[in-house]
Amino acid sequence: MKNKIANLRKPLKLSQKELAEKCRVTRQTINAIENDKYDPTLQLAFDLARVLQTTVDELFESE
Repeated sequence: MKNKIANLRKPLKLSQKELAEKCRVTRQTINAIENDKYDPTLQLAFDLARVLQTTVDELFESE
């Protein structure tokens, strides 16, 4: 499953650390998700979508 987190995060001028703080996870978690090394929980996916002002469906796409 690919994600668009980095592509959506950068125009909002959010660092990985800032996004992590808003989602109550570590920067390493955001980095791992962006690099397709970790699949977020459903709750974290919803939190990411909320902060990035998009939907979960738009945030993740199946390969």
